[in-house]
Amino acid sequence: MSDEKNRATAAAILPLVGGAANVTSVTHCMTRLRLGVADRSLVQDAALKALPAVLGVVEDDTYQIVLGPGTVARVTPEFAALVEAGRDAPPAPPEPPATADPTGPALSTAEELAAQGAALKARQKARNATPVKLFLRRIADIFVPLIPALIGCGIIAGLNGLLTNFGLLPALVPALAATASGFMSLIAVFVGYHTAKEFGGTPVLGGAVAAIIVYAGVAQVSAFGQQLSPGQGGVLGALGAALLAVQVEKACRRYVPEALDVLVTPTVTVLVSGLVTLFGLMFVAGEVSTAIGTCANWLLAHGGAAAGFLLGGLFLPLVMLGLHQALIPIHTTLIEQQGYTVLLPVLAMAGAGQVGAALAVYVRLPGNRSIRATVRSALPAGFLGVGEPLIYGVSLPLGRPFVTACVGGAFGGGFVGLFNQLGTTAGATAIGPSGWALFPLLKGNQPLGATLTVYAAGLLVGYAVGFLATYFFGFGKQALTDLNAATEPVAAGG
Repeated sequence: MSDEKNRATAAAILPLVGGAANVTSVTHCMTRLRLGVADRSLVQDAALKALPAVLGVVEDDTYQIVLGPGTVARVTPEFAALVEAGRDAPPAPPEPPATADPTGPALSTAEELAAQGAALKARQKARNATPVKLFLRRIADIFVPLIPALIGCGIIAGLNGLLTNFGLLPALVPALAATASGFMSLIAVFVGYHTAKEFGGTPVLGGAVAAIIVYAGVAQVSAFGQQLSPGQGGVLGALGAALLAVQVEKACRRYVPEALDVLVTPTVTVLVSGLVTLFGLMFVAGEVSTAIGTCANWLLAHGGAAAGFLLGGLFLPLVMLGLHQALIPIHTTLIEQQGYTVLLPVLAMAGAGQVGAALAVYVRLPGNRSIRATVRSALPAGFLGVGEPLIYGVSLPLGRPFVTACVGGAFGGGFVGLFNQLGTTAGATAIGPSGWALFPLLKGNQPLGATLTVYAAGLLVGYAVGFLATYFFGFGKQALTDLNAATEPVAAGG
């Protein structure tokens, strides 16, 4: 029955994105179906948002349909199969979404907010199309395919920790430890593979060069007067090594005769990139990785409350600016070094502030059925850390509630940071989930119960402050009057 539901969802989405002929690529991340589309004008945004399974849409370098964790992993293969089957067929004409009264005097307020949110996204996307931000986006895309493995291995590591602490199933503990740690021990190879793929090189060559970093034999190599150690430089070293390999490979393709290409290009690429990695990149990346871990721990240990306040309050604006993508390699480096990232639980408080703000919007607008319906439909995803429907459908277009949501995130982040400063660290063993979905991935320097309590209390602080700040300061008197006067019927899916 579940397979039928996923196929039905995929079948409903396909004509609304212009049919199979209009889809150029299909992939997914933790929560979103990411599509490349040939003709953007064929995509029916309003109709997609009206589908019960769709939590929202985001237009970035790809067209992204928010389906939520779990659902997206099941719908994507069904959608890809439909695209493959219908590739040569003409796109089916999309059906327009059912609306309350298209001939009425005005759109519902939720529709106006959605349109304004889409316009804000489009303007922000144009501002974000700078070389630095586009580069950061490509770096983020390297790590997106790794997130499911990080989550799976992180949860297994947490389960193994519980079994160890309670002395249960001792014979199973070593097997679970190997299962949880195997991926992390070779994550550099996967990073190298996807880096080369993202930047136009041969993926396996990127993986081959990055594999040098985790090879045990590097312990016999000296660089800068020091013996190297397996894994030194970690994901940052793998990233740099694979980027270098791509450049060497492209240079070889330009100058090596075609008849010799199959022999010379891969050999020169691995040899040159490998030697530079061994005698330069591993040492430099190792120093940078160590500095990242030291700085992150020092920041929260010494300035925990203030640092958490700033990080939690600024994360939503960072997301809008596209600068949050620079944090992904940092998270991964921290997980690789100490088993968890101390930054993610702090940053997750931004989502808590957003949820609190949305609840206040719901309470303050009893006369606006349209916006209240949007909040109701988006809140479950918001509690699980999927914030786009609330951000772009409610708070950002309204203006002030976006600011007060940031205030809620700041206080939640400050709370988690304060406890870090007091000696109770809350970290996450994987990146991707936030909100309630982060609970199975929590880990810290204290017993698990203490870590869970700190994170849960931080969420409550974020909810409460986001709610109160929005309730009292989220609306001007005139705006509150105007919004509560919008009592028209709710559009389908609104």
